[in-house]
Amino acid sequence: MEGDLQRAVGRNLREYRLARGLSQEAFAEVVGVHRTYMGGLERGERNLTLKSVERIAERIAVDPLELMHIPPD
Repeated sequence: MEGDLQRAVGRNLREYRLARGLSQEAFAEVVGVHRTYMGGLERGERNLTLKSVERIAERIAVDPLELMHIPPD
């Protein structure tokens, strides 16, 4: 469905952040974005380009496909 991938990326970013005990502000700094932008990403409100997904994945040392993984229902 429309927006599923966008929401999955946000959910995966949030899970990554929480697993490392980072605040949204600290994680945004690591990724190189503003805290409010990170909030929008985590809520699935921001539409990332593939280039942005690659850049974020590189900064947090994960495979970009991990960020785009949609778990089965």
